[in-house]
Amino acid sequence: MHRGVRLTPARKEVFALLSKHEGAIGAYDLLEQLKQVVPNAKPPTIYRALDFLQAQGFVHKISSSNSYVLCSHFEKQHPVQMLICRQCGSVQEIHSEGVHEQFLNQANAQGFQVEQQTVEALGTCSQCVPKSS
Repeated sequence: MHRGVRLTPARKEVFALLSKHEGAIGAYDLLEQLKQVVPNAKPPTIYRALDFLQAQGFVHKISSSNSYVLCSHFEKQHPVQMLICRQCGSVQEIHSEGVHEQFLNQANAQGFQVEQQTVEALGTCSQCVPKSS
């Protein structure tokens, strides 16, 4: 990797599994899939891989569902807004610089230094919204 970090076989496999999955997935569901390739994989294996991938900006954690989703553009530590559909579970990553700037301004006014920001919006995606006839 050009960042000088090592993508171990377990990290690479977890990344591959996430890239094949639509939307967010829980760590234990990922672990079950990982066991198909790495039979001796244990919970620490998956959590170490997810922590690494998250630190590198490849994965975002969805706190409201305790699940993970692949980043749409792989920037290390960037502000994220997630649109999460309550019906189908789809997750869309968006970037609203105005939102992030306002958030930082308010945090700075409180003397708080933001290290990471993720905003989660729960609702209904365009595929699940009832169509009016």
